[in-house]
Amino acid sequence: MRRLTSLLFLSALTGLLLLPARLAADLIWTPSGGWKVEGGVLAGLGGEEGRNALDLMNKARTAEEAGSKGSALKLYTTVSRKYPNSVFAAEALFRIGSLYQQRQQYFKAFENYQAMLARYPSSEKFTQVVGEQYRIASDLFAGKRSKIWGWLPGFRNREKALEYFEVIVATAPYSDYAPLALMNAARGYKQINETPAAIDALDRMINTYPRSVLTPDAYLKIAQTHASLVDGPYYDQASTKEAITYYEDYMILFPGDAGMATAEKGLGDMKTVLAKSKLTIADYYLKYRKNYKAAKVFYNEAITVYPDSPVAAQARTKLVDVEAKLEQQTNAAAGKPAPAPVAPAKKKRFWLF
Repeated sequence: MRRLTSLLFLSALTGLLLLPARLAADLIWTPSGGWKVEGGVLAGLGGEEGRNALDLMNKARTAEEAGSKGSALKLYTTVSRKYPNSVFAAEALFRIGSLYQQRQQYFKAFENYQAMLARYPSSEKFTQVVGEQYRIASDLFAGKRSKIWGWLPGFRNREKALEYFEVIVATAPYSDYAPLALMNAARGYKQINETPAAIDALDRMINTYPRSVLTPDAYLKIAQTHASLVDGPYYDQASTKEAITYYEDYMILFPGDAGMATAEKGLGDMKTVLAKSKLTIADYYLKYRKNYKAAKVFYNEAITVYPDSPVAAQARTKLVDVEAKLEQQTNAAAGKPAPAPVAPAKKKRFWLF
């Protein structure tokens, strides 16, 4: 997935570098006058080529307005292929993407929109096209089916939606849609059980868009996602520690956010698991290894992790016994006799004479 995104981004960049200089002009369509280029320049082409391109664009738009989408698609495609340096080419690709989108042929619509962005990144419709791509990805993610030949519903393809979200981020990283795309991608990865990919998307969201209004939610989501990987106190605690870090960061950075109660509970749950893990290790050293020094270290760590928890209270109780055993062990190693046990006091007897 990441490799595909990189390739698409490089493709877009290559298209930008290799693109010949074009005339900056705005196209205006009126039913009575057809397509006109603002400023009076003939579409970046001169003579017969310019007239042919304009004629094809007028025929295509007329067919589109008449409801003949198939004919319009063919004519617009001809313009984009035969006159790629014309100001009409970007508009032709935009119209192609729009027509395919109307026909719910989402894959072809997205591909043509992407071709427009790659070849003509300076187009005034750049942001509009990114928005349409985001809508397509969102529709596919919601379960809509891309139609084959414009009428036959295909299969649901949420994986394609995730791919499209990643393409949006790579193509337009500074647009308003990029943070939205990353958050949706993270949610999608989580749904299909690709948790590492979800964490990666949320991490990119936090680091790339720290001032976005979505960043607090990203912190909370990444903490919860790490927490979902925790299997309990008897297993590796790497995910537990990551969850604790992100919960704490969230609470420090966004103290007034609406998710504070959720974060506090999540943090408490994770600290409890980590403290129990320390307690379990301490119990093992105490019971099976008779290693009182190690047991003492881990009981203290359990207390430090979550001082006010019931787990910490258990650790303090067990620590008293461990310290007593450790003192006995130290005295024995030094050759000192163990403290003599205190004999119980004898009961006084009373004699009658």
